[in-house]
Amino acid sequence: MLFPVTRGRGDLVRNVRSGPNPRPLPPKSLRALDIYTSDLHLDNIKARTRNFHGSAAARAKHMANAVEVESAILPATRSPPLSTQPVSIDADCVGDRWTAHDGTSLAKLIAIIAMGQAAYAAYILKELLPAAPAFSDADLRQEARVRMTARDDAKKAPRTGYPRWQRDGFIFEAISWIAARQVYGKDVLLKDPHVSATSQGLDGLMIELADDRSEVVMTTIFEDKCTDDPRGTFLQKVIPAFLDRHNNKRSAELVATASALLRMSGIDERAAAKLAANVMDRTQRRYRAAFALTKDQDSEAERQKLFKGYGALDGLTQDQRVGAILIVDGNIRDWFENLAVQAIAYLDELVDNA
Repeated sequence: MLFPVTRGRGDLVRNVRSGPNPRPLPPKSLRALDIYTSDLHLDNIKARTRNFHGSAAARAKHMANAVEVESAILPATRSPPLSTQPVSIDADCVGDRWTAHDGTSLAKLIAIIAMGQAAYAAYILKELLPAAPAFSDADLRQEARVRMTARDDAKKAPRTGYPRWQRDGFIFEAISWIAARQVYGKDVLLKDPHVSATSQGLDGLMIELADDRSEVVMTTIFEDKCTDDPRGTFLQKVIPAFLDRHNNKRSAELVATASALLRMSGIDERAAAKLAANVMDRTQRRYRAAFALTKDQDSEAERQKLFKGYGALDGLTQDQRVGAILIVDGNIRDWFENLAVQAIAYLDELVDNA
């Protein structure tokens, strides 16, 4: 059965019989803003508006919510402290070149690392946040000042600093760690820099896991040297140290450090112990030797002279041997001194907030 559609009422019908379903027309005296109730006009309707001028607590909550939403929407816009780029060396190794992009941020990050907060420095780098410590304490700041201070009479009690080569070595190790964070990404596992400027042993260790975290796909061993004789240091210290690692003569330290990094990443003790065995596999190992150089040494020819002999680490591909360089303006020791002064000045600005 078909139902005829009545005029002006859509598909609503009165009953199954055909014909219009009339309704009374509104009085002609009604105005356009009136609704069809004789005693009700839109002008008479009162709506209660939202009060944004209530209590101080309510206003504070509203503003906090607004700030939280804004910070969640706006992306980080800060640039990293270092500029990093791959460079060519020779058939035996590949190169990484670093320069200071934001010296102020770099100095602040090194001060934060000197305060024992490398984990928070990693978070700052990952999120590209302004450099600031997770917390500040007067004793921590004083320890950091001592680590950042060069003293010829460093052994005199009470300690007020460290020999220049040790102080600069600590700063360069921190820069090397920052560069690794930038170059290899946020998901790698990295040994923190030595908090003590006198610490010896493994300069750095980096572990890269498979996407499902079921295996170690690459282990990188670092040797970071801030020296006035980079070529002699490479031949007489770096290569012998790498050869010991390459021949698995100093493996206990590697395994122990790898196990700690894996456990800290959330992998349980049993799985971490088994995964740590992979650092013994030379086919999944990379070596990175890093040096601070001046601008007159910033060329492919100079890099080739510096890293000549890397092939002594046999059985590796070219990209398993990395020669990294930090290029600085002017004299190397003066550059590190200036960076340390900036870091100490930043420590002096901080206040307790633990």
